[in-house]
Amino acid sequence: MRLDFCLATSALVTSCFAFIAPAAAQEAGDPITVTATGLELSVDNTGQAISIIDLPEIETVQGPDLSRVLRRLPGVAISRNGPAGSFTGVRVRGAFSEQLLVLIDGVKVNDVAAPGGGFDFANVLAGSVERIELLRGPNSVIWGSDAMGGVMNLTTRQVDGISASAEYGAFDTAYATLAGGVVTDRVEAGLTGSWYDSDGFSAASTGGEADGFRQWQLAGRGRFHVSDAFSLTANGRYADGRLEQDGYPAPLYAFADTDDLQDTEEYSGRIGADYQGDRLTLRGGYALSDTTRLYTGESYGDFPYETKGRLERAELFGRFGLTDSLGIDFGADREWYGFEDSGSDRSTTLTSGHGQLSWGGPAVTLAAGARYDDHELFGDEWTFGANGALELGAQLRLRASYGEGFKAPTLYQLYSFYGDEGLNPERSKGYDVGIEKGRRDGMFFAAATLFRRDSTDLIDFDLANSVYYNIGRARAQGAELELAARPSQNLRLGLVYTYLETEDRTAGGTYQGNNLNRRPDHAVTAMVDWATPTGLMLGTDVRLVGDSYDDRGNFTRLDGFVTVDLRASMPLGDRLELFGRVENLFDAGYQTVAGYNSSGAAAYGGARVKI
Repeated sequence: MRLDFCLATSALVTSCFAFIAPAAAQEAGDPITVTATGLELSVDNTGQAISIIDLPEIETVQGPDLSRVLRRLPGVAISRNGPAGSFTGVRVRGAFSEQLLVLIDGVKVNDVAAPGGGFDFANVLAGSVERIELLRGPNSVIWGSDAMGGVMNLTTRQVDGISASAEYGAFDTAYATLAGGVVTDRVEAGLTGSWYDSDGFSAASTGGEADGFRQWQLAGRGRFHVSDAFSLTANGRYADGRLEQDGYPAPLYAFADTDDLQDTEEYSGRIGADYQGDRLTLRGGYALSDTTRLYTGESYGDFPYETKGRLERAELFGRFGLTDSLGIDFGADREWYGFEDSGSDRSTTLTSGHGQLSWGGPAVTLAAGARYDDHELFGDEWTFGANGALELGAQLRLRASYGEGFKAPTLYQLYSFYGDEGLNPERSKGYDVGIEKGRRDGMFFAAATLFRRDSTDLIDFDLANSVYYNIGRARAQGAELELAARPSQNLRLGLVYTYLETEDRTAGGTYQGNNLNRRPDHAVTAMVDWATPTGLMLGTDVRLVGDSYDDRGNFTRLDGFVTVDLRASMPLGDRLELFGRVENLFDAGYQTVAGYNSSGAAAYGGARVKI
């Protein structure tokens, strides 16, 4: 579907919101963020662009595919190399997917052994996630390397009692989740297990052999309150999956059906302690994440390929209130990186410290800070950031932020067969300004944001010479629009829209002036949920994505598309709920990566029980 239709549709939905928006909103508790400073903070006390999706919304979307929830976030573009389980990259405001720092329960889980050090969202099942928090824009002052494009924290499920769900549907897909936990005044503990099995469909658009995916995962977290001010915490996650893949078989070496396999094992965890006094708050801990990938099959013959990546981190976050309105956020951490494949076994360290001064008045919030990084291979680096917000009255709020990003080359980019030890770190500077009306959890909310990010020394792969290299400069800029309304208790409407311009600005470079690849210029998600008088819940998500290019040379075009998902659920009493959905209702054919299939129309149904 072409862009003129996409823009017309988004304009129509926007007009509908303008018509139905109520004049007043009901107040609720302040949404809390941890990505802004590393400690709990009200979203209203920061000028940074942060979006939050909680469990009720995740369950409303239905299904195991977390990317279907993530597309409800502004500034987000998603690409996938085939069916479920295939690599799923998330780009925020035009940044590379590897420039998004991903945390699970506060643990950095980016794959240290992956070429760009990114995170594969295909390996997280939505049933294990309770909360999604996305900070859009660089935030290396607080989180350091990898936070050039943004920071996303996924919080795993924790229930008081037992919750279970199961579904079955297209491609012989079965998915089940079981969660159990206990919450008392002193103890909070929970454990969630998920299992997924699907025959899938051919990853290669020219193929006919289905590529399946099977995974099980286990996640748990807990807290013991030693006293009102001091608590001990622990969390852990394990995921084991097998993905059938297509490859480049002889003699043509063109992308086609093969019997290739990718076995992935991930585990991560953290132990720590929290202290919260009248003026001093401290959070310290030790965390690790480990990812092992084994590639076997026709493309690898007698030479299977395995990568192992490990990140260990000792960290401290703190906040000290100098006065009732003036405080300082501070922290220090040390990270140990390890990478191993058939030809390399390398490691390095990064030691960092940061400080941020913040002031909050009746109508103004201001914060500014700096970070110092000492990298074993690249020496020292300073990064800076600042943000502020101004309450204009009548639930109108103006906010702005500036952030710098710093990302060291991965050990794969430096030392693998394709590596170059002369690579420079990537750097970025990001700006945004926005205005908000109402509250996200109220009866009406509207927000508009303008953003720009300039990057230097970006790292890419040189296909001609089979080596990683620094490509120079790039710019991404655009606008985000968020709308949400609840004209009645039984009807909820929402819309997010992103307009994006990207440009390779490398002076004299081969691709100077080209668009960055796989960055659609327009992306819209419109959402409607209605509770009928009979108790039946009906809903739809409409996703419109504009045109983009698959390659840096802008030779291969990825056409824009529209998908429509329908869903329904019916509670049977207080504990049981039946649900079902149809994804891609009109069977739209599209690709987010050239040569790779996407799912056609598919139906699923299941049940959910809570005890």
